[in-house]
Amino acid sequence: MDAGDLRGVVALDGPSGTGKSTVARHLAGRLGASYLDTGAMYRAVTLATLRAGVAPDDEAGVIPIAEAVDLRMGTDPNHPAVHLGEEDVAAEIRGRAVTLAVSAVSAIPRVRELLKADQRKIIERECARTGGIVVEGRDIGTVVAPDAALKVFLTASSDARAQRRAHQDATEGRVSTVDDTRADVDRRDRLDSSRATAPLRAAEDAVRLDTTDLDLPAVLDRLLAIVDDRGLRGVAAERAGR
Repeated sequence: MDAGDLRGVVALDGPSGTGKSTVARHLAGRLGASYLDTGAMYRAVTLATLRAGVAPDDEAGVIPIAEAVDLRMGTDPNHPAVHLGEEDVAAEIRGRAVTLAVSAVSAIPRVRELLKADQRKIIERECARTGGIVVEGRDIGTVVAPDAALKVFLTASSDARAQRRAHQDATEGRVSTVDDTRADVDRRDRLDSSRATAPLRAAEDAVRLDTTDLDLPAVLDRLLAIVDDRGLRGVAAERAGR
């Protein structure tokens, strides 16, 4: 990937179902930037944990798995990839088993420490390579990249988030109902917001954006306007006369 328009880090945080992944990928694509889904990293470690037959809340059992896992993350927003070794697990990590277990694995401090270090290495590498990166997760603006040039915290109503997640599941071939999905969303909110290490919360200087009544183009337009207001587009944008 050649150098793109974005200069620096855009940290995109928020709870499940707010559209983070879709928004982050499209924003990175529009800016010619790299993209990192940190939630997928926790899901991949969770998948490795489940495959090993270890309970997700067994801290002593999970830590050696997280320390040894061969996790490889793609950063192309048009073709995001998640591999355990040579195996593509991008679809499997979105399954119900991983969804139900990921909050417990994510709450383990050593797991967060390990993945935070990996995430920072990826961010540094990609900023040097392409100029900028859009990073999505739950603690990017507060923990992983507290000096990000732009921090955004997406929100949406519980009903809207449940509808979106159920639609995503159906599109990707997973069976779920809106009621079941709403229960999952609420459960993850409670777990992620109450964990002792890096709880889900907005950074003090984050831009809050409620996506309940906004479609993807509207969200992107608002974020691109903020990027421009912050002067985060580089020489590629200037050459294009933007």
